[in-house]
Amino acid sequence: MNWLRRLAVDTTPLQVPAFKRLFLGTVVTVIGTQMTLVAVPVQAYLLTGSSLIVGLTSIVALVPLVIFGLLGGAIADAMDRRLLLLITSTGAALTAIGLFLQSLLPGGGSLAVLWVLVFFQSACFAVNAPTRSATIPALVGLARVPAANALNMTVTQAGIIGAPLIAGLLIGAGDLQLTYAVDAVGLLIALPLLRGLPPLMPDGGGGGINFLGAVRSVGEGFAFLRTQPVLLMTFVVDIIAMVFGWPRAVLPELADTTFAGSSNALGWLFAATSIGAVLAGVLSGPVARVQRQGAVILAAIAVWGIAVAFFGVTTSLLWAVFFLALSGAADMVSAVLRTSILQSGAPDAMRGRMQGVFIVVVAGGPRLGDLRAGAMAAAVSIPATMVGGGLFIVLTMLLVAIAVPTFRRYRSDGRAPER
Repeated sequence: MNWLRRLAVDTTPLQVPAFKRLFLGTVVTVIGTQMTLVAVPVQAYLLTGSSLIVGLTSIVALVPLVIFGLLGGAIADAMDRRLLLLITSTGAALTAIGLFLQSLLPGGGSLAVLWVLVFFQSACFAVNAPTRSATIPALVGLARVPAANALNMTVTQAGIIGAPLIAGLLIGAGDLQLTYAVDAVGLLIALPLLRGLPPLMPDGGGGGINFLGAVRSVGEGFAFLRTQPVLLMTFVVDIIAMVFGWPRAVLPELADTTFAGSSNALGWLFAATSIGAVLAGVLSGPVARVQRQGAVILAAIAVWGIAVAFFGVTTSLLWAVFFLALSGAADMVSAVLRTSILQSGAPDAMRGRMQGVFIVVVAGGPRLGDLRAGAMAAAVSIPATMVGGGLFIVLTMLLVAIAVPTFRRYRSDGRAPER
């Protein structure tokens, strides 16, 4: 049975009490948070009947992600990260309550109010996420970082499986409001867990920071990133994958048209990528031990592109779920390794800023992908949108492998071996 233990996700980071609190906070919020990510685009589509508006809703969320993700990372390098987590988590809970209240408005809600709340929700997330991620190496140590990331991503993806299925059933029954309420309750429950964390002052922090100081700090982060080509490429390849392969904007339309005759098609389509991601996460033991991380990232993103292309041409819900699940498994492998490279390759004093850039990329890329997919699907067709994007991703990963050998040969010990 040793081979089963080697395949299974590594749970040793949970032996650290502080990380266990952080992890449990994720557990109690993930279902509600992911239900909101389903409810927002669905509500936008129900209010307008337009996939383009769904894509534009993602752009509303992208603007604060870019601004506050970068500034939030700089702030996380200058103050107690525990306090910053508490402030932003409280803001997220209040915004979730606001989303619930706006959904009770006559006519099923207001697109304008929805956009305002999405903006503020995204701003809270943009500061919270890099702060949360930057704390992990300090809590568990560098050696356990890949295992800790695999745990966090696995439970998140598990929530993404259940959340869309629940949200799909609730929305189908006319209870879209309840999806927002669940998010608010989970975020409120998580606050006491975060209060129990120890102080998390970063190396060199504690001197305070103002707006101009934060801007200068962001500039220092980008200056550092320019000297780290491997770290820079972790962002580049993910942007390519998300912008040209992210399918979320077309899922409400597919559920309403191509798969309209299938039971809870909306829930299954939104859950599918996470089904594959959870399977990959549960069997992530080998991923945490990968040495040739750069090569595996490129291969995983190429598989993502292939799966997206096949998803674009299927008219069967079963095959659509399969290909989306395959794309989710590939993305899970890529995400664990890219996160681990970033956390291990940046010094503690720079981790907040690097995680800020990371959050802008991993959360902003899909929103640009929503805009591309929504606009292109409205102008051409959904199959052309998905197939064209998927094939472009595969071709680009081949070009990166040839043009950037340093990234292709990157190892987990930081070495780029000779040919």
